[in-house]
Amino acid sequence: MATAWRTPAFPISVACNRASSMKWRSLRIPIKVSFSSLSSSSSTNGDGEPQMKQLVLYTKQGCCLCEGLKEKLDVAFSLSGTHSLHNVRLLTRDIATNSDWEKLYRYEIPVLARVLPDGTEETLPRLSPRLGVEIIQKKIASIFKD
Repeated sequence: MATAWRTPAFPISVACNRASSMKWRSLRIPIKVSFSSLSSSSSTNGDGEPQMKQLVLYTKQGCCLCEGLKEKLDVAFSLSGTHSLHNVRLLTRDIATNSDWEKLYRYEIPVLARVLPDGTEETLPRLSPRLGVEIIQKKIASIFKD
């Protein structure tokens, strides 16, 4: 799969509701991404197979919270059942590799964001490190319900 990343050449706008940590924060970053096996806006690709949805984990090396969440996400993605995440792709991005990501998430990591059909990202509420794998799987599955 070919992935092309481009850093936006303009300021990134962040809309954040600080009133409650459980509110959704919208982060719209236009990023040019091309995946040869994904279609643009429908829920199926050209072959009639379900389109892969994308979840991004912003992290950095040496972050114990990031490592703990990544381990739980790996297990959650491997589980089957009603809340299976078989049609969701997890992308991990190291904030140290992009100065814009580092400015945005320096004090927030780990950060989860879902990639919307138009290529922008929506930052998700922080998951408690105490949550079990099944609950994490259920929460992520509910985010991607159509």
